[in-house]
Amino acid sequence: MNIRKDSGPLKWMLILLCFAFLSVFLLLPLIYIISTALREGLGVYVQAITDEYALKAVLLTVKAAFWAVIINSIFGLAAAWCLTKYAFKGKKILSTFIDLPVTVSPIIAGLIYVLTFGRQSALYPFLDSHGIQVIFAVPGIILATIFVTFPFISRELIPVLNAQGTDEEEAAALMGAGTLTILRKVTFPHIKWAFLYGVVLCSARAMGEFGAVSVLSGHLRGKTNTLPLYIELLYQGYDFTGAFAASSILVVMAVVILILRLLLEKRGKKEADMDK
Repeated sequence: MNIRKDSGPLKWMLILLCFAFLSVFLLLPLIYIISTALREGLGVYVQAITDEYALKAVLLTVKAAFWAVIINSIFGLAAAWCLTKYAFKGKKILSTFIDLPVTVSPIIAGLIYVLTFGRQSALYPFLDSHGIQVIFAVPGIILATIFVTFPFISRELIPVLNAQGTDEEEAAALMGAGTLTILRKVTFPHIKWAFLYGVVLCSARAMGEFGAVSVLSGHLRGKTNTLPLYIELLYQGYDFTGAFAASSILVVMAVVILILRLLLEKRGKKEADMDK
């Protein structure tokens, strides 16, 4: 790909437009969040972010993101392997269903789980008799988070697996290697950076999820409020300092994830250049 190196007016107009856009829609809101969180002093800020309910919201957010990443990693690897290594009827339908959470509103996803596991569902008597609570409980939050994030890992892996082809795997199979051995020693080394990149994207999306979790959580303070829900609760209660202090925690998480993403991109590009 040829990169233009001229310094004409179009180049500087585009650069200025990009910086202006990022300043208005990204930089200024972040500055406002930090300044509002600290406007009553550092002591008030520290008290807000170390509040019992704030810490519980952070822990629940991390817990939901953790399980979403674990389950979506298993699903993402299985789905990507299935769609790229096998031919079968319904392949396009399966691929379309994987993209469904991207097109369905998170609010609708939450309502789907309410209808599936709520009191009016056919499953409720069984769940109730076994003491399993999904709606207005942590399992519902985890399920909602998994639903809205499960395309991220598989969609990072599928293009890489398609580009990789099957020559090396077929050669390993002819030499007597088993499926797990081929996956571990042949396939995974080629897709590990795409996989980790997908994990980072999945984590970022999981920690910021609001819509589906809001429908399923019941907004039980200290029990089912994730960090985004806790921020909304504080904001609606006119505790702006607390709301923006809690928002700064999400900003820090986002920055950490962004740094991880940049490091993974750099490491993956370096290894790709070495392979060439």
